[in-house]
Amino acid sequence: MKCVINRRAKFSASHRYWLPELSEAENADRFGPCMQFPGHGHNYTLYVSMLGDLDANGMVLNLSDVKHVIKHEVTGQLDFSYLNEVWEDFQQTLPTTENLARVIWNRLSPHLPVVDIKLIENENLWAEYQGNAMEAYLTVSTHFSAAHRLAHYDLTFEENSAIYGKCARINGHGHNYHVDVTVMGEIHPRTGMVVDLVALQNTIDSLIIEPMDHSFLNKDVPYFERVVPTAENIAAYMVKTLRGPIAELGAKLHKIKLYESPNNACEVYASFLQDATEVIREPELAVV
Repeated sequence: MKCVINRRAKFSASHRYWLPELSEAENADRFGPCMQFPGHGHNYTLYVSMLGDLDANGMVLNLSDVKHVIKHEVTGQLDFSYLNEVWEDFQQTLPTTENLARVIWNRLSPHLPVVDIKLIENENLWAEYQGNAMEAYLTVSTHFSAAHRLAHYDLTFEENSAIYGKCARINGHGHNYHVDVTVMGEIHPRTGMVVDLVALQNTIDSLIIEPMDHSFLNKDVPYFERVVPTAENIAAYMVKTLRGPIAELGAKLHKIKLYESPNNACEVYASFLQDATEVIREPELAVV
């Protein structure tokens, strides 16, 4: 029987985004505060996922051995280091989160049956790498607060209440939403980035956060005048809204994960929807 096991590890390190072939002004324009000397640091969390068969002892691998390999090959070398100088890999390609995940994969894959590396830089930014050449995933996490009412415009209050329960009440209710935007792309061989992070954040803020934060979705976002703003429909709307602009940045939107509450979340993958120019159709009850 096949099984995926996961091992967590942590390390603290600093890095600087700086390309010597660019002027100080060009570096500042491209990397913002991350270009400042001597750099800045993070408490990284690393998740190593490994695939294998269960042995007679009920294990895929001996976790003590896994711990030793990760420490010897990765965390023991990176902890309290300046990433730009610790490994030769970062002389050519900057130690961004996504490139660091790729290089860690390359360090571990000769020793462990790795299928995924997830590297968390902070609670709002992480990357995943799965061994596909220079392709990586980058996730930006953000939040907004909004109210909504779950009710189809063509149904009576009683009919909506039969479908949506308390969520159909006339005056609506609110949530502190959290949204993870995951993009995928090729790691640039010099900058180490799959996308300009500042441009990506600005796109998310201007197209999603600003219009939705502190709003009543049914009234303030035109799309939801006739589409019920369930978490699923909101996530699908975000996919449709962001997919084109993110493509213009040179990356590809992979998925949106929307947390309506600590107990409820949904994920919509960009591949679930059809081509980027299609308007999401309104089904009979407007539930995706």
